[in-house]
Amino acid sequence: MAIEFSEEIPSLRTTMENIIAVVQPDKLREQIAELNEKAAAPDLWDDPSAAQAVTSALSHRQSELDRITQMSERIDDLEAMVDMAAEDPDESADILAEAEGDLDKLRKDLGDLEIRTLLDGEYDERNAVITIRSGAGGVDAADFAEILLRMYLRWAERHGYPTKVMDTSYAEEAGLKSATFEVQAPYAYGTLSVEAGTHRLVRISPFDNQGRRQTSFAAVEVIPLIETTDHIEIPESELKVDVFRSSGPGGQSVNTTDSAVRMTHIPTGIVVSMQDEKSQIQNRAAALRVLQSRLLVLRHEEEQAKKKELAGDVKASWGDQMRSYVLQPYQMVKDLRTEFESGNPQSVFDGDIDGFINAGIRWRKNEQKAAQD
Repeated sequence: MAIEFSEEIPSLRTTMENIIAVVQPDKLREQIAELNEKAAAPDLWDDPSAAQAVTSALSHRQSELDRITQMSERIDDLEAMVDMAAEDPDESADILAEAEGDLDKLRKDLGDLEIRTLLDGEYDERNAVITIRSGAGGVDAADFAEILLRMYLRWAERHGYPTKVMDTSYAEEAGLKSATFEVQAPYAYGTLSVEAGTHRLVRISPFDNQGRRQTSFAAVEVIPLIETTDHIEIPESELKVDVFRSSGPGGQSVNTTDSAVRMTHIPTGIVVSMQDEKSQIQNRAAALRVLQSRLLVLRHEEEQAKKKELAGDVKASWGDQMRSYVLQPYQMVKDLRTEFESGNPQSVFDGDIDGFINAGIRWRKNEQKAAQD
């Protein structure tokens, strides 16, 4: 046992040093100090949206610094526990058993923290806006879209990340035609962007009275939420704005005023609907922000496509059909890019998707490195 710890603890410290080199705690402390100054300004709440951005950024930075500090302390505590066992032979068995449990938790938590160092994309640290749309498969596809919405909301809940459902379009019989929601967390976009693509469900359809097996599809789109510094300006002449009443399941009206907004960007055909806010003005502002986010991503994709064209890279982009959820004739969820799989679909649908996300982030980084070589 002692030999294992003598090898494991230096390995943990090496990984921790690599993480610290990327995260740069000193830089985090400088950012926290600057944000604390802004948060202390007497006129901070004169602009509520700016104030919320400051306090949110401060909370995120402080949380990240605390994670780094606590992880280093946990490695120190583990080493002290092993030393204590060596000095007290009578209690060594119990102490080492506890240390082994701590080591297992440390390995997992350090692996999760290491994933963060792989998120170095231009927009990775932003909040994420996720849109789920039902695809081929009729009512089963609409039901699958609702299952995926619940899965991601449960994942966010497990991590304590605030979410906000911004728009839902219900299907007539069951499920959703589409849903858009925001995840407010550090690196939410970088983390969840590997979930973008086509998801496939195979099961005995609960909507088929003959009990036949049905394959259905849903598309997941992930974009970073824009910030005021992004300067994505859209001329009014390029926008078509329609207002309508918010609707609930079965098409029933849940709002007696025309407060919901559908915004169309005429040059690209991109459409954004928003009905979560109480007023038409608020929904219009929210829709414009999401539209700007989509145009930001589109601009980025066009730039990347141009670079690939100049480099002679004609490989198709990753992220089309990327994961299968099979409930019949066997139980398996498998990512088709990373080969990561789980034999417990219900746990996955309950939000246990960290393994898939982490494998996806590592896979993406390896793909990027291979493309650069």
